[in-house]
Amino acid sequence: MIKKHEIYKTDKWNMMTVEVQGRYIVLREISDQWGEETHTFLSRPALMQWVNNRFNKESYKDNEEEYNRIMAAFKQV
Repeated sequence: MIKKHEIYKTDKWNMMTVEVQGRYIVLREISDQWGEETHTFLSRPALMQWVNNRFNKESYKDNEEEYNRIMAAFKQV
């Protein structure tokens, strides 16, 4: 059974989708600058470690609400 979660960063062109495929978690990051990157994780803690490294809280000092929204969306996966 595949569960798909869509996590939007800024708009429809810069977004992330997360699919839970059995024991694998597949994250697709789509960017207008870099194209599409795919990451595969074996556990939710590994995903959250990547998320914490990718979305540094210090980068969102001016927009803490967006940071909290992104983190909440990933915690629902």
